[in-house]
Amino acid sequence: MTVRTVSPSPARLSRHGDFRLLWIGQSSSRFGSAITAVALPLVAVGTLDASTMQIALLQAAVWLPWLLIGLPVGVWVDRLPRRSTMITCDVIALLLFVSVPTAAWLHALTIEQLLVVALLAGTTTVFFETAYQVYLPSLLHGARLTEGNAKLQGSEAVAHVAGPGAAGLIAQLLGAVAGLLADALSFLVSAACLLTMNHREPRESSSAPRTAILRDITEGLTFLAHDPYLRVMAAFGAAANLALIGYQAIWITFLVRENGISPGTVGVIVAAMGAGGVIGALIATTVARHLGTARGMLICQTGTAPFALLLPLAGPGARLSLAVVGGIAVSTGVVASNIIKNSFRQIYTPRHLLSRVITSMQLINYGAIPIGALLGGFLGTVLGLRPAIWLMATALVLSTGIQLIGPLRHHRDLPTTPAADPRLALTARE
Repeated sequence: MTVRTVSPSPARLSRHGDFRLLWIGQSSSRFGSAITAVALPLVAVGTLDASTMQIALLQAAVWLPWLLIGLPVGVWVDRLPRRSTMITCDVIALLLFVSVPTAAWLHALTIEQLLVVALLAGTTTVFFETAYQVYLPSLLHGARLTEGNAKLQGSEAVAHVAGPGAAGLIAQLLGAVAGLLADALSFLVSAACLLTMNHREPRESSSAPRTAILRDITEGLTFLAHDPYLRVMAAFGAAANLALIGYQAIWITFLVRENGISPGTVGVIVAAMGAGGVIGALIATTVARHLGTARGMLICQTGTAPFALLLPLAGPGARLSLAVVGGIAVSTGVVASNIIKNSFRQIYTPRHLLSRVITSMQLINYGAIPIGALLGGFLGTVLGLRPAIWLMATALVLSTGIQLIGPLRHHRDLPTTPAADPRLALTARE
């Protein structure tokens, strides 16, 4: 089947020792994070009897660091060894997630501790993800980079299927806090894999004075603001993330409190919904090759978003299948388009600007996530959980119109290099 062809040379990349270690470590970490995505709100709901707004605050706390420190992190990562930065982040995250089951076993766990852990873990994620996005293009080049992104996104998609199911099973058998211990162990695996890699990035000058930080941040923001492709992607990403997280922040609460679903079943449902990510990872490079990178990305995003309208129709019994179908379709589109977008950004952006452009985009994209989580919690509290999900799903569909602004709709493929003046790219038509 053509959807299984993800690159012209899969075997060679599979034999790439350092990439294989990175792949194993990231797969483990993503699996642990997928467990925590279900286990953390289950701890809040089941162990601490948290309110809908408190659970939404947990979701917001994970992403708030992107809004607070995302831009300077882009500059700091330029001046730090990326692999060492990632290892340090893994170790800190391990200690943070071990603290939760430890406190629970001592009968000292509070919602405040969960919020602090979520906030600090989110901070490590800002550093890790920025370093990782810059480190990967130094490890893989050209077509291998797209293939590597597809493999890594594919593993993440599998983790989003297996992780929630494992979280539900662990919560059912051992209690939700045990799921956070599993996440801690996944960070240990990731750190060990990074430590044993042989690849080292070429040394880059880190002698820039501290006073240059603001100038460097401005350079990244200016490039993003003037580039007609990246700025549209950033604007759409922000609007889509606000809507996606708006309903995801209250989704588990909706299943448990509105529909009476057990923790084990919640894990199965969330896992089934995430299966679309596996499909998206499998088809991304095929879609890009046959439809074009620009056109394929647009189709993946606009063609799947309307399925989100099935989510608020979910209910006990057979109506849960509506949530599964809607979740599969949405996650298929999100993962497939993200693979195309990430590969484009890594190839297209000048190397010396990459970390700053990434954090500038993530500031906009991920900065919308805590706002969406708080909005979802507020609407769920004021209007009720089902009406809130209706509103957020509708907002996701409407957000796809942003992609029609700028040059994306005029091209079959995305460019590989920016124009001398990014604004000139607006006139570059097929």
